[in-house]
Amino acid sequence: MAGAELIGKEEVKEVMDVLGTGVFARYGFDNERKGFWKVRDFERRFAKYMGAKYALGVTSGSAALVVALTALDVGPGDEVICPAFTFVATYEAVLEVGAIPVMADIDDTLNLDPDDIPRKITSKTKGVIAVHMCGSGARIDKIVRIAKKHRLFVLEDNAQALGGSFKGKMLGTFGSMGTFSFDHYKVITAGEGGMIITNDEKLYHRAEWYHDHGHDHLSKISRALDGRTILGFNYRMNELQGALGLAQLRKLNRVMAAQRKNKETIKGFLRKVPGIGFRTIPDPAGDSATFLGFHLPTEEKARRFQKALQQEGLSTTLYKDNLWHYVPNWEHFLAQSTANSKKHPFSDPRNSKVKYSRKAIPRAEDLLGRTLFMLVNVKMPPATMKKIRLAIENAAKKI
Repeated sequence: MAGAELIGKEEVKEVMDVLGTGVFARYGFDNERKGFWKVRDFERRFAKYMGAKYALGVTSGSAALVVALTALDVGPGDEVICPAFTFVATYEAVLEVGAIPVMADIDDTLNLDPDDIPRKITSKTKGVIAVHMCGSGARIDKIVRIAKKHRLFVLEDNAQALGGSFKGKMLGTFGSMGTFSFDHYKVITAGEGGMIITNDEKLYHRAEWYHDHGHDHLSKISRALDGRTILGFNYRMNELQGALGLAQLRKLNRVMAAQRKNKETIKGFLRKVPGIGFRTIPDPAGDSATFLGFHLPTEEKARRFQKALQQEGLSTTLYKDNLWHYVPNWEHFLAQSTANSKKHPFSDPRNSKVKYSRKAIPRAEDLLGRTLFMLVNVKMPPATMKKIRLAIENAAKKI
């Protein structure tokens, strides 16, 4: 559970600062807030940690995607290439701005395959969302290089790999914008909440204005009298989320250090099992180590090993069966069951009719069918590690 495992007095202190003021709003109430600007401070410290010029706190990781896509000027008639293996929010966000997501295959990193991008490009392609799934990065350097060649933006969905890096550069800073999530299951948590980062001042302002009804925040006069250039909506992070985020951010390095140590220990147990291999990590030094992915030679053996592990009390995930992270399993998405009866944006005549066939993603069908994932916790004491070791040893005898 990563940062959620470490909630303690630091989070309490930050939250009590806010409760003592009675001001939970991101903007305004300057005199009443007693000098506390938790979201603003969280944004500034997050940007510094990431090595980015700008950071914007929003209500969720899903909202971060919507706001970023809006800032990138994505709308009806546009297509955005997305990996087949991702949380449904990546696709929902593209639909939310009126565009159509185009499904692409994955490679042995289990992230977007750079070589499949050119095959998915049409005259309507606007950009690419590179998702860094399950704690480790995609081949982001190659993705950016290919996207640049075809004049496409890259938006990095880094909800599951906060703190990860590639060759010393933080994941989320390679593309035009990067997005993050702080829900309860993420690397650090604010209960909910998300963040957008960018080095582009124009994109930052478009995102900031849009996330707060168009307020431009450029003037020190009353919030009710400041300027506006574009229409927007309300995706503002609140001060309680900012307070939790501040405390959790200070623990991020500790979280990753513990996860990396625990992951390596478990990999040591698995290396003794014949036929086991591990997910390709483009830069092992930059792995946030939130998950451990390991594969067997065939899907049949993977399923047999998973069943044996379950009998020993050890839970794993086979994402080919997962209902929320693999496009072919989203029956509501495939049926175009949008919240409006008109099935917008699928029914918009400006948008292409895109198919989502398993045949179009052969590597995902193969890799996700024989790869098992384990969640790596921060707190895994010797007794827990012993149970994992024995479970793996006993399960190995059954395959």
